[in-house]
This record gives sequence, structure tokens and C-alpha cells, in this order.
Amino acid sequence: MSQVLDPHPPRQDPTPGAGTAPAATGGPDAHLSGAQLAARYGLSVSGARPPLAEYVRQLWGRRHFILAFSTAKLTAQYSQAKLGQLWQVMTPLLNAGVYLLIFGLLLGTSRGVPDFVPFLVTGVFIFTFTQSCAMAGTRAIAGNLGLVRALHFPRASLPISFTLQQLQQLLYSMIALVVILFAFGVWPQPSWVLVVPALLLQFVFNTGLALILARVGAKTPDVAQLMPFITRTWMYTSGVMFSLPHMLAKHDLPSWVHTVLQCNPPAVFIDLMRFALIDSFHSDQLPPHVWAIALGWALLSGVGGFVYFWKAEERYGRG
Repeated sequence: MSQVLDPHPPRQDPTPGAGTAPAATGGPDAHLSGAQLAARYGLSVSGARPPLAEYVRQLWGRRHFILAFSTAKLTAQYSQAKLGQLWQVMTPLLNAGVYLLIFGLLLGTSRGVPDFVPFLVTGVFIFTFTQSCAMAGTRAIAGNLGLVRALHFPRASLPISFTLQQLQQLLYSMIALVVILFAFGVWPQPSWVLVVPALLLQFVFNTGLALILARVGAKTPDVAQLMPFITRTWMYTSGVMFSLPHMLAKHDLPSWVHTVLQCNPPAVFIDLMRFALIDSFHSDQLPPHVWAIALGWALLSGVGGFVYFWKAEERYGRG
């Protein structure tokens, strides 16, 4: 049988791999690595960690978002409750009432402590500020993965905004605290201006703490389940419901234990606030060099926590 030949056979492309991506060999960029190619054409890794100074600049550029986000979260917190924003004041007051009943009346920790109710309420409000920042920081990344994965922004915006939210909560509580001070005969004194630097140092400390716990919580979400037990233990060792010097005087403990408990960050900030607001809380009840200790804790936590969080910037929301 004779074979019929096609008079116009298909043209064969002599170049191997024709119709696919051009071969890497032979081009002007063939000798460059992937990193060199990216640098040559101005490409960067999506979500890469920027330099520290650039990161700070980006955060400052998002300052309006941070403030608006914190305010929105605070407003939405009690949006479903009938009493609404009144709970911002009632919640810490109810906590203080419970501690007054148990510790002040039943356990008698009020003995030897003048102005015990202002003493107790101040301790509860100031410690709650640190406790709430720690709890919110732990969930700042892990609880907002949808936002983290959908948008590109400095991840530190989240723990900072949650700390700002708790600061606004504290300022509402301070209104109730002032009313309580007046009710128990504690009137404004020049020392009340010390509230501002004391709160500023505590805010810096709390922000650093929230940043540290945000990174830890992003990697290990189970930490959020442990935080209530950790913060409860922290509260009982911070002199919230009793006077640390009076309590320590009853027990024969090594001197280093006294130093550790009195230099405990929440105890330091509580002491500073009590010294600023309550006339009967004198300077001899403060640990030595208390302002230097407060400044040291603020710098250590604020700067150290910020750098610690920034180093893992490109890993948040992945995996």
C-alpha cells in the first residue's frame, strides 16, 4: 500500500522548550541569584520585617487607626448590655466591693491601714489595668488572625491599641475612684499631679508586656488559658488587698523576698498611685528609689518588648 505524504508538514521549532518560559541560560541576568534579581528590579518579600526605624515610622503613620480601633473595641465591649458603658465603671467597683468584703471584713486585712477603702480601690483599679493589658495582649494576634492575614500593617498596632483601650477603661474608672476619695474625706492635694507620670510609666510597662505576650500567644495560643491563673497569683503578691510592709512584718522571711515583692512592677505602680492620691499613705511606705524602679521597669518592658515583638513581625499570621 502506498503512503500519502503531507506536502506541508508542520514546522518544527529548533529551539528546545519553545512555547514555555524562556530558559535561564543565555540571558543577561542568568548569573544573578534570586536575591540579586529582586534587588535589581526593586522587588521585596511580601510581609518581610522592615528595619526597626522604618517599623516605628510605619506605626506612627497608623496612629489614627490604632486610636480608632481601641475606641471602637471599648465601645463595642458592652454594646449588648442594657446598662451599656456604665459597666466600664461598675465592673471594677464590683470587684473592689468583693475584695472589701472578703479581705477587709472577713480576713481583717484592713487593720492597721488607714483609709482602707481608698487604699483597696486604688490597688484594684491599678492592678486591673496591668492585668487587662496582659490578657488582651495574649490574644492580640491569635484572636485577630483574619485581620492579620487580610491586611498589611505593622502588627504591633494590635497590642498597642488593646493597651490604649485598657487605658481608656482605667480613665473611666478613675472618675469613680475620685468620687470614693471624696466620700472618705480625701481631698485634692498637690501630690495628685504625680498621677500623670505614674500612669505614663505604667502605660509604657503595660504596652511592652502586651507586646511580649502577643508574640508568645501567637506562637502558643494555649498561654491564654494559663493567664488567669498567672495574673491571679500576681495579684496576691502585689499588695492589692493588703499592705505589703504590714504583711511582711508578720513573717520571718529573707530580706531578698521583701525586695522582690516590693519591687514587683504592679506593686511599684500601685504604691506610686496610693502615694499620689491618699494623704495617709506616706513616703516611708514606699520602697527605696521607687521612681527609679518604675522608670527601669517601664524602659525594660517597653523597649525590650517592642524589639522582641518586632523580631517576629514576618511570622505573625502564618502557619
